[in-house]
Amino acid sequence: MTKAPVLILGARSDIGRAIAHRFAAEGHPVQLAARASDTLERDRADMVLRHGVAVTLHDYDALDAAGFAEALDPPPGIVVCAVGLMGTQEDSQRDPEAAARVLRSNFEGPALTLAAFAEAFEARGHGTLVGISSVAGERGRASNYVYGAAKAGFTAFLSGLRNRLDRKGVRVITVLPGFVATRMTEGMDLPPRLTATPEEVAEALWRAVTGRRDVVYVKPVWRLVMAIIRALPEPLFKKTSL
Repeated sequence: MTKAPVLILGARSDIGRAIAHRFAAEGHPVQLAARASDTLERDRADMVLRHGVAVTLHDYDALDAAGFAEALDPPPGIVVCAVGLMGTQEDSQRDPEAAARVLRSNFEGPALTLAAFAEAFEARGHGTLVGISSVAGERGRASNYVYGAAKAGFTAFLSGLRNRLDRKGVRVITVLPGFVATRMTEGMDLPPRLTATPEEVAEALWRAVTGRRDVVYVKPVWRLVMAIIRALPEPLFKKTSL
């Protein structure tokens, strides 16, 4: 049986690479999309050698992606958006351009790209869209509210898209990793129990695509943690240092 091509948006990231390997290991052709995609040639060759599947490279900029979905050949059956930019809260507070990059990279760019694929998938009556969002979007916290606001928007977008396409044969999955040990979080003091590896994110995402779940917490403990944080009354929440 022919496996559907899987497009990885943000394939240069540690999470994107892990997801690409997970699908390639199951025999799916993989399309790696990133800026300056030719620099991923070593990754492409490694996946071909290791998994024996077709792997192609595609130039993709989330902030300038007009026409990307329409031009991709062959069209993918599964699209995974692993695009993200954390930045720092301090930079976003001081510099409106830095804040704009965080907001656009985590919400506007990914949402518009997935919207384009959603149109194509709806027209043909099948396909799967996966967006990697963040628990940071579940309540605004002083330590990362610009990043969190962007992820909140992306999570809401995925929820609305899922609701719209549910009866159109198109699945929309939201993945909420929590902390992940990657180059982006290197140097941070992350709590081990709440921190996933890129491979754990890839496995949780794979299980969601092949299963029935629409919203996935990579570390299940995050579901409880965020339920508590969301339930805190505002006067008490304002006194926290989250």
